[in-house]
Amino acid sequence: QVQLLESGGGLVQAGGSLRLSCAASGSIFNTMAWYRQAPGKQRGLVAHITRIGSTYYADSVKGRFAISRDNAKNMVYLEMNSLKPEDTAIYYCNTLPWSTWGQGTQVTVSS
Repeated sequence: QVQLLESGGGLVQAGGSLRLSCAASGSIFNTMAWYRQAPGKQRGLVAHITRIGSTYYADSVKGRFAISRDNAKNMVYLEMNSLKPEDTAIYYCNTLPWSTWGQGTQVTVSS
C-alpha cells in the first residue's frame, strides 16, 4: 500500500499563503485529494484532482486554493492563498475515496 506524507503546514497570518506537499511512496494512479479536520469538527474534503488533472473544490476554498499533482514525482500539492482563520485545521492527503490516513500537517491561521 502506498504511504502518503504531508508537509508544508505552519502558522500564518490571515491573508497569507502556504503550499502543502504530499509525497507518495509509490505511483499514484488514483484521484488524489486533500481533506481537513478542524478542532471539534468532522474531517471533510477540500479538493481533489484526477490523474489527468480535472479538479474539484469545496465551496469554502474555491478561488483561493489550487490542487495540483506531479505524477512523475508521485507528488500532490495544495496551494492555499488568502487564508482565513476558519482554514485552521489539520490537512491530510489521501485518495478519493480515502484509504489509510497519514499524520497530516497542521495549518494555523491567525487573525
